[in-house]
Amino acid sequence: MSTFQAPKGTYDLIPPESAKYLAVREAIAAPLRNSGYGYIETPGFENVELFARGVGESTDIVTKEMYAFETKGGDQLALRPEGTASVLRAALEANLHKLGNLPVKLWYSGSYYRYERPQKGRYRHFSQVGAEAIGAEDPALDAELIILADQAYRSLGLRNFRILLNSLGDKECRPVYREALQTFLRGLDLDEETLRRADINPLRVLDDKRPDVQKQLTDAPLLRDYLCDACKAYHEEVRELITAAGVAFEDDPKLVRGLDYYTRTTFEFVHDGLGSQSAVGGGGRYDGLSEMIGGPALPSVGWALGVDRTVLALEAEGVELQLPALTSVFAVPLGEEARRVLFAKVTELRKLGIAADFSYGAKGLKGAMKNANRSGARYTIVAGERDLAEGVVQLKDMESGDQTAVGVNEIVAELESKLG
Repeated sequence: MSTFQAPKGTYDLIPPESAKYLAVREAIAAPLRNSGYGYIETPGFENVELFARGVGESTDIVTKEMYAFETKGGDQLALRPEGTASVLRAALEANLHKLGNLPVKLWYSGSYYRYERPQKGRYRHFSQVGAEAIGAEDPALDAELIILADQAYRSLGLRNFRILLNSLGDKECRPVYREALQTFLRGLDLDEETLRRADINPLRVLDDKRPDVQKQLTDAPLLRDYLCDACKAYHEEVRELITAAGVAFEDDPKLVRGLDYYTRTTFEFVHDGLGSQSAVGGGGRYDGLSEMIGGPALPSVGWALGVDRTVLALEAEGVELQLPALTSVFAVPLGEEARRVLFAKVTELRKLGIAADFSYGAKGLKGAMKNANRSGARYTIVAGERDLAEGVVQLKDMESGDQTAVGVNEIVAELESKLG
């Protein structure tokens, strides 16, 4: 009988590799916690309509990549392909915007699902950490989020990433640009599906990765030439604030991002060590999304950073994360009495916050010491019948190889002071 395997395009996170992912999540979340963002968790699936309206009917995510299904009760649901629409839905449902403290600042971490052609860095199940600031239109908020993401990456030791920045205008100036772009696109040699996309949302065509399409887009009109004065001033302030914080970025007039809800500020974090899947994260302002999903006008801004992609970026740069050892002390009992005594000591150490493990199963000294070695423990406590008769245990320093006899009643205090 064959054993089961993880579904195509997914992966299992298993030790010791999984420790890296935890460390990345923690590093991204730390600056957010420090800046007034509270943790939110939403269901792994939502009403299909939330994503169709929020993410956009014409996006690849909704038309090709969403896992949609009908429940036994006849509800149309979808596994979440991204986090923003769900977080905004939850904030509106809980009336967080009415509590008087805007913006509502939230961060989240979880798994997302897209039916994609699997390749390195692009999976059908992937993990993100995201942040949203809901209910305020302020360039300082856009700048804050970009600076916090930059801080998170730098705290991990990443250096070779770039921040691309653009403005997508607002409902005043974007329609004028949209028309100019549509007129330009109609004059190109494009396939029918691409032309249909150009009718629904022409900005999506700029995001087309096919070389033959990109080649034709060289002279496409640029949004920045169509920005109204308010959008220009807003964007200029975002740029000034980021620059003053010492964060480097590149202006990218063609950056549109793959979701329909963005307005004004839009940005992407890219890493050149990742080949074709170079984006490690991104986001922007989405002032109209709340109304799209039936809420009041709530200008908002946010981002999501890919945990998987960030781990690949760290590997590409050869960055080794300083991960804490899983085990500091490993206990090796030889005989029944020693099992009872050492198990009690391990429990005591754990209560003091010291990472301790135990040799389970009736292993001899050689096998147990192999386990102690593999555990990465700094110290091993060994005790046999003769040691206990003398009221001691043997404490072995796994780095130096030194071994000393320590009183059974002193061992916990001794380890606490050594590992303090």
